[in-house]
Amino acid sequence: MDVVSLTRRLVDIESISGNERAVGEFLLEHLSSLGYSATRMEVAPERFNVYATVPGRKPGVVFSTHMDTVPPFIPSSEDSEHIHGRGACDAKGIIAAQIAAAERLRQEGIVAPALLFVVGEERDSQGAATANQHAPGSRFLINGEPTENRIAIASKGTLRVELVARGKMAHSAYPELGESAIDKLLDALHDLRRMELPTNPEVGPSTLNIGIIEGGQAPNVVPDFARAHLLYRLVGPSDDPKRRIVETVGNRAEVNFVLEIPFMRLRTVGDIPTMVAAFTTDIPGLSNWGEPVLLGPGSIHVAHTESERVEKRQLHEAVELYCAVARKLLRG
Repeated sequence: MDVVSLTRRLVDIESISGNERAVGEFLLEHLSSLGYSATRMEVAPERFNVYATVPGRKPGVVFSTHMDTVPPFIPSSEDSEHIHGRGACDAKGIIAAQIAAAERLRQEGIVAPALLFVVGEERDSQGAATANQHAPGSRFLINGEPTENRIAIASKGTLRVELVARGKMAHSAYPELGESAIDKLLDALHDLRRMELPTNPEVGPSTLNIGIIEGGQAPNVVPDFARAHLLYRLVGPSDDPKRRIVETVGNRAEVNFVLEIPFMRLRTVGDIPTMVAAFTTDIPGLSNWGEPVLLGPGSIHVAHTESERVEKRQLHEAVELYCAVARKLLRG
């Protein structure tokens, strides 16, 4: 199987979160043509996961990653060393490497692999939540994300927070007659940025990103509304950080916890080099699919950027690694 060619074909199918149908249809047809029993797992109207098995065999190991990408769509290109384009490393190159590995294992006849490709990982992990209701009872899940072909010993958790501040409109010439929601929000954000976050000596620090700030009507109007969206990357339980966020904000804004994905410790396999994933994956949402391993080609540092790319060498190495990890897991 030409893993480079397959990666480019996948990258050239636009599949921004919510619009995964075309790439799902392609994978259904491609996997069926290879002899797999490939089915769609309905998630929402026009959205489905793809699940493929070796006919008549119960899977011992499932390879999984996501079909969706972040915007904007960037078509594929390549040079002597890299494939470029949206999804090249996150995660269409991974899809190609996993299919190639599954094919090799299937032909050996020792391992019966399965493949699970889900929607919505970049937004809300809705595909993983649906898949978890239809787990086949597999022993191991090899999940793919850009780890530069190193096995992750942990992945940070995610806590997405919405702050909503409210005030009273007034003419900006007479601010004493109003109450600025933006001032309240900025004060709360200032204190949150100074709030000490948990640190894990093996994994590193928790982090905060203030991703969106919005509010107000016009420069000459005291604003009666303001909102911010925050994302915390956590290295431990979320209960204490959530409590402290609420206490720090106080009555200056309403605190809504929009999304929470827990911090995960993960297993290693053999002597494969390791890393810590500072990002979040679908693994917490796929708890019924077997003991997880996190591994994939490409660097997270170029994912979500205009220069997203993956090394061809790493794609080929990933095929070998996926096969080796599956064999070692099933040998115990």
